[in-house]
Amino acid sequence: MNMLTKKIFKQVTVPTATHAVTLATTQASAQAAVMTATRAKHDSAHGWLKMLWLSAALAFGAGSAIADQGVSSNEILIGTIQDLSGPLAGYGKAVRNGMQMRMDEINEQGGVNGRKLRLVTEDSGYDPKRAVLAAQKLVNQDKIFMMLAHIGTAQNNAAMPVLFDKNIVNFMPVTAAREMYEPLNRLKYANFATYYDQMRSALPILIKEKKLTKVCVIHQDDEFGLEVLRGAESALKTMNMEFAEKTSFKRGATDFSSQVARMKSAGCEMVVLGTIIRETVGTIAEARKNGFNPLFIGSSAAYTDLIHKLGGKATEGMYATMTVPHPYLDEASKPIATWANKYKTRFTDDPTVFSVYGYIIVDAFIRGAQKAGPNLTTDSFIKAMDTTTLPTDIFGSPEGKFTPTQRLSSNRSRLSQIQDGKWKIISGYFE
Repeated sequence: MNMLTKKIFKQVTVPTATHAVTLATTQASAQAAVMTATRAKHDSAHGWLKMLWLSAALAFGAGSAIADQGVSSNEILIGTIQDLSGPLAGYGKAVRNGMQMRMDEINEQGGVNGRKLRLVTEDSGYDPKRAVLAAQKLVNQDKIFMMLAHIGTAQNNAAMPVLFDKNIVNFMPVTAAREMYEPLNRLKYANFATYYDQMRSALPILIKEKKLTKVCVIHQDDEFGLEVLRGAESALKTMNMEFAEKTSFKRGATDFSSQVARMKSAGCEMVVLGTIIRETVGTIAEARKNGFNPLFIGSSAAYTDLIHKLGGKATEGMYATMTVPHPYLDEASKPIATWANKYKTRFTDDPTVFSVYGYIIVDAFIRGAQKAGPNLTTDSFIKAMDTTTLPTDIFGSPEGKFTPTQRLSSNRSRLSQIQDGKWKIISGYFE
């Protein structure tokens, strides 16, 4: 083997024996090619080397093919990261089940343009570090086409760079933080009215209606809780008010006695809850135990049947912002009741609003993927999704739409209250 042959073999590394045969079946044939190239003029030799490099690049699947991983002739691979073992396990399992239910439905109908959807789920335990590891596995080992419904603000913020590095869309994460669509990024799609705007819109309504003068806040000390805090601060600013007391807790905390004592001492008439499940129940229970009975209002993160199931009578009267309603099995709406009972038959468990989230997120993906046509790529999906209107559904979701410069489908939310042990919608949509 002469020096030019050695140089070529050193520069071109083939991934498999099959590719090696394609590029050069034997050392002898490679040497013959080099002899031919040597006899040619310099520009011909240069062209031959250029063609060899092009062939190698194609063999490696370079270029846009990396962005289109997870799509085969008969399957689309979807990834999701949920909390299946941490403080939000009740939410994560419901989201996953809702996603699977909608996938089963479309697969029974032949799939999306002939391709079946397959879901790969990883557990973050509501830990941002684990979310990064989960994203790396889904992207680099499982080779997902897209990430759908990833739960958690801090978890999404940590994992998104892993996705974006491989040109993979983060589609409708289950969090209402503004970072899910800001700053503008072609790989971001968000679906929920933000925690910030939920509080900004809802608080003035209740404060004026109840004639309140002392508003306080307790929030989780992370980006989720801070978004609730910032939205509430913005609302108070429009009314020339400030918090009478602000207090926080670390993610995973279970004791809220000191925070409640501070708010009671401040004489709070309303407490804004930047809390999720156990923090909501724990804070309210501690308040009631100490004869502290302000008006409590949480964001959509606290809008779940687990609040009144776990908190019982203590949570009666609590308010929360929300979009779609909790799907009670005896729901007055027949379509919702039918859906809820179908879900229970499939998963032997009652559905929650987070089951609905998983279901409608997959439904939105299906609409975009179908519109993209048989040649499904990241680019074709984005082009289709940016011209797709998401209609209202049986759950009463507000109509939504995306454009190349608008990646939040809708910023509308409404108000609900626990009455007689169930969430009841008490307002129309506000923005």
